[in-house]
Amino acid sequence: MKVVVGNDHAGVELKWVVLEHLREMDGVEVENLGVDTEEPMDYPDIAATVARTVAAGEAELGFIICGTGIGVSMAANKVDGVRAALCCQEYHARMAREHNFANVCCLGGRVTGSELAKAIVTEFVRTPESDVARHIRRRDKIMALESKAAGGDDV
Repeated sequence: MKVVVGNDHAGVELKWVVLEHLREMDGVEVENLGVDTEEPMDYPDIAATVARTVAAGEAELGFIICGTGIGVSMAANKVDGVRAALCCQEYHARMAREHNFANVCCLGGRVTGSELAKAIVTEFVRTPESDVARHIRRRDKIMALESKAAGGDDV
């Protein structure tokens, strides 16, 4: 499984933790798309890079880190085909993948500790998407909203 990780200046420290953790996981290939310094940069730019990479099928999952995770989740969700979730605990990560079919996990570098981040990453990568009909139906409705926003058919 290919996973991409991006971050702005507020997520540099946590990005290194996430990258190392992902590299230790069996079957995971990881690519760093983020910045490596704390020189200010605009988080929507890195969110777009990660989101577009996932939406294009060049990676199965993405992780984006900014100060709180809020801004990057808002930006990533503007990209068609991306279902980004701000995950603050393991349960969020598990439900985001299993029930909501999230393909991008957003984290807050200023609010999430290293051990919690590793637990969230593990849950997000290892949790399969549900095959339960109601979850699939809801995912399809989310995808239809994307099409509608882009000028497609009504939901």
